[in-house]
Amino acid sequence: MSRVISAQRVATLAGDFPRSPAYLGLAESLRVLIGDGRIGLGVRLPSERELTGALDVSRTTVTRAYEVLRDSGYAEARRGSGTFTRVPGGRRRAHDRSLLPGTGGEDVIDLNCAAHSAPPGLMEAYQRATEELPAYLSGPGYFPLGVPALQARIAASYDARGLPTLPEQIMVTAGALAAASVVAQAFTAPGDRVVVESPTYPNATQAVRHAGARLVPATVDPDGWDLDALGATLRQSSPRLAYLIPDFQNPTGHLMSDTQREELAGVLARTRTIAVADEAHQALALSPGLAADMPRPLAAHADRTITIGSASKSYWGGLRLGWVRAPLADMERLLHARIGLDLGAPVLEQLVLADLMDRADEVLPVHRQRLVAGRDALVAAVREHLPEWRFRVPDGGLALWCELPDALGTATTVEAERRGVVVAPGPVFAVEGGLDRFVRIPWTASADDLTEAVRRLAAAWQHVSPQAGRTATRPATQGAAGRVMVA
Repeated sequence: MSRVISAQRVATLAGDFPRSPAYLGLAESLRVLIGDGRIGLGVRLPSERELTGALDVSRTTVTRAYEVLRDSGYAEARRGSGTFTRVPGGRRRAHDRSLLPGTGGEDVIDLNCAAHSAPPGLMEAYQRATEELPAYLSGPGYFPLGVPALQARIAASYDARGLPTLPEQIMVTAGALAAASVVAQAFTAPGDRVVVESPTYPNATQAVRHAGARLVPATVDPDGWDLDALGATLRQSSPRLAYLIPDFQNPTGHLMSDTQREELAGVLARTRTIAVADEAHQALALSPGLAADMPRPLAAHADRTITIGSASKSYWGGLRLGWVRAPLADMERLLHARIGLDLGAPVLEQLVLADLMDRADEVLPVHRQRLVAGRDALVAAVREHLPEWRFRVPDGGLALWCELPDALGTATTVEAERRGVVVAPGPVFAVEGGLDRFVRIPWTASADDLTEAVRRLAAAWQHVSPQAGRTATRPATQGAAGRVMVA
């Protein structure tokens, strides 16, 4: 059965829309409401007669506003049924294709997936690992907790960050998403609540959903975490877990300070909530000196925390390796959940990662230099070609989280794809809809490709927004923590 929104509700949401001309003002107001998620997708709008009465406008105003909505891709007419909401490109473009690599010809610049090419030295690491492999061939090759050599190196990396860790506290998985799935299977039952940030990494929340858990969103603002609001959400929802990204949060790029982590740990303890800290971007500190002065792991403040790590962003996605670091008392529970999914990650790749971690002081600085170059090129291009877009320059991570003047993120990315550049609109990262004022742009391509991608994005923005280019450019102002806020 189709969902319906009443004329009175539309009138309340539309408010005092611009009336010169009224039909364009109404159409723009409805487009924003649909893009932001306040009017859902696939919802039947009121009839023209009903909305005419609720808004106290002419029938012609509503008729022409609906025509503008249909022409811009935010509504469709169904014969005999009425007018229904949609977004340009359809629901699948906004939600179901989240972070999957785009497809297209050779001229397409795919920035949908925030991942870099392999770092220098990877081939040599594979060669050295191949030399070690024969020692493992006499066994079955199954290591549900991980190859011991890699467990030891991961544990040592936590020791170095101020979190004493035994190798037995590490479980190596086939990627961070597999790690999230194991944790969700181990610690949640159907119907359990799990607090998740919004916006957040959508594939991880999908893994939680697959376990049958109910997601409770906690907003991460463009300026950072509101810990008072997060604490209130934890107290009111009594969740089983809280999935958090304290290190260069995806997609906002925020970094939680040690003071904030300590405060959060107190709230977690009082609400008896187990935190799941996703550290996929933890090694990607890009500001000078920050890599050596990162905040301690959340688990160093909240000892029940389960930590998820990944090799994909720090080294290379093709390794397909992640891990879980958990209290020793929880490892049996995690192991039981894991063997219901798989029996271990590939041995050769584990040996490669162990080798890379031995040489992290050589590999990671080079990787970070590439990311800094990409970030700086992307920031310069957005400032030049999209001065209306607002963003904060993160101290690390992989992407800019850009706020648009209007809720046209999905429309812009659809038009951009027609022009040969693929990026993810804000609704992809929303837990319960909305965020269509945002677009995420990774800086993981070459400087030339990033500059060209932004030129195409700017052309797409000019195409979909009647206000593009007319907003006065304000000087750059300093945001919190010294980051630059650009208008």
